[in-house]
Amino acid sequence: MKILILGSGGREYSIARAIKNEQEEHELFFQPGNGATHQLGTNLNIKDYHDLAAFAEENAIELTIVGPEAPLVDGVVDIFKAKGLTIFGPSKEAAQLEGSKVYMKNFLAKYNIPTARYIETASIEDAFKFTDTLQAPIVVKADGLCGGKGVIIAQSHDEAKIAISEMLSGKSFGDAGLKVIVEEFLDGYELSMFAVCDGEDYILLPAAQDHKRLLNNDEGPNTGGMGAYAPTPLVDETLYQKVRERIIRPTLDGMQKEGAPFEGVLFIGIMVVNGEPITLEFNVRFGDPECEILMPLMTSSVSDMFFKAATNRLAQIKVEFSSQHAVGVVMASENYPYSSSTPAEIILDDVKHDDIKNNTHISFAGVSMEDDILYANGGRVLVCVGLGDTIKQARDRAYLRCGQVHFAGKKLRTDIAYQAL
Repeated sequence: MKILILGSGGREYSIARAIKNEQEEHELFFQPGNGATHQLGTNLNIKDYHDLAAFAEENAIELTIVGPEAPLVDGVVDIFKAKGLTIFGPSKEAAQLEGSKVYMKNFLAKYNIPTARYIETASIEDAFKFTDTLQAPIVVKADGLCGGKGVIIAQSHDEAKIAISEMLSGKSFGDAGLKVIVEEFLDGYELSMFAVCDGEDYILLPAAQDHKRLLNNDEGPNTGGMGAYAPTPLVDETLYQKVRERIIRPTLDGMQKEGAPFEGVLFIGIMVVNGEPITLEFNVRFGDPECEILMPLMTSSVSDMFFKAATNRLAQIKVEFSSQHAVGVVMASENYPYSSSTPAEIILDDVKHDDIKNNTHISFAGVSMEDDILYANGGRVLVCVGLGDTIKQARDRAYLRCGQVHFAGKKLRTDIAYQAL
C-alpha cells in the first residue's frame, strides 16, 4: 500500500516504524518528515494542502494518516475527501474538539459528559468573579491551539487572575488566548486514553500515563511530554467500561447529532477522582509520546486499523495487543522548553547486547540530517522505547538505550513510570 503520513515528530516516526514492521510491503511518504524518516520512506516538501492532495491523487496514495493537530484544525481532511482520497483524521468541524477548548467544554456540558465545573468567557470581570468561587489551585486555559502549553494551574487566586489577564490581553498566547476557560482543579490521577473512531464504531487502546513536567517528581514547567508508559496498572475493566459508556459513546453519538461525525483518534485526557473518570480535555490525534509506546504494543496490522477507520469499517476488524509493557523516555535539547537550542551532532553507540537490541528502539523527532550526520535540532529530539514483561523491565531497558545516545546538552527525566513503580 502507498501511504502518506503528515507530520515530523516522534509520533509520525513511530506510526511509520510500526507499518514498516508489518508482513506486507508498504511504500511510505512523509510531509515533511524529519532527518530520520527518510530511512523509512520519502520526505516531501509540499506545504499547500491542495497541492499535497494533488500529489496524493497523481501518485495513487491509498491512505493518508494525519499526525499533528494543526493540519486537522486547518481542514486538511476535508480537502483530501473532496478529491475522493482516503484519509485518517477528523473533519475541520469535528477537529474543533481540540481546536477550541470553549467548543469542547460546551459540547461536554450539552451531552452530559462528566467534566470539571467551568466558565468560558472573553470578559475579565466574569472570569475574575468565577475565580473567586473556586478553591485554589485553579485551572486557566487558553481557547485555541498552544502546542500543549495553553493550560496554567495557578496555585493562588492572584496567580489565576494574572494568567487570565495575560491571556485575554493577548500577551501569553496571542489570538489563541482571547477567550479563556477557568475551571475547578480536580484532585486525582491523570490518564491518557485513545479511541480510534470511524464515526460510529471505535477501538479503545490500552490506557497510558504521560509525564508532562520537565523535571523529576513532576516539577518544573509543562512540556509536550517527557515520557510515558502503557498499559498502566491504575486502570481496571470497570474503569474502562465507565469511560466507554460515559465518555466515548455519548461523544460519538453527540458528534453525529452535531452533523460532524468523529473519525480519527479521540484522545481523552482523564482525571480519575474517587474511581470516577472526569474528562479534562479532548485532543483529536495521538498524544506524543504516548503514540511511541502504543504502536510497538500492537500485534495486529497498524495500517489495516488506520485504513478500516478511514473507510468506516472498524466493526470488521479485531485489534490485538501484546501482553507486554512499553516505556518511552524523551531526550530533549539543552534549552527545551524555554528557547531554541544550537544543533548538536548525535552519536549512537552500536547496540551489542541482544536483550537491548531486541527489546528497545528509538523514535526520532527533532532531528535533521546533513552529510550523513544526524543532528539534534531542538525541542524533543527522540524517544527511547523499552519493552518488557513488567513496567520495571521495560523502563530499565529504555534507560539502557538512553545511555547509548549522546549529544551536547541532552536532557531527560530519570523517573519515568514512577507512578506505577
